[in-house]
Amino acid sequence: QVNLVESGGGLVETGGSLRLSCATSGFTFATSHMHWFRQDPDKAREWVASSTSDGDTYYSASVKGRFTISRDNAKSTVDLQMTDLRPEDTAKYVCNTRIDGREIWGLGTQVTVSS
Repeated sequence: QVNLVESGGGLVETGGSLRLSCATSGFTFATSHMHWFRQDPDKAREWVASSTSDGDTYYSASVKGRFTISRDNAKSTVDLQMTDLRPEDTAKYVCNTRIDGREIWGLGTQVTVSS
């Protein structure tokens, strides 16, 4: 059974930092592309960052320079280091991968940035 479990969310002040982690199991992590998305109840789901199986990383324009995605293939985890957080970063952050054409989502972890 494939599982993605996010952790590390919380309440932080503007300008603060948080590190999110996604623990995975049930699939071959090292050969899988991993992604972070975020979703606010009033907005559409937004792609945040990706880590490919080749080690490449990609970021949305809204977080580039502030967020860093990293993966540990030995532990099957993918992290998202977030710095210089802003109120507009408030959302539920969700880990994602695709296996055999099927999208797999975690339940997410809430990040709230106070102004």
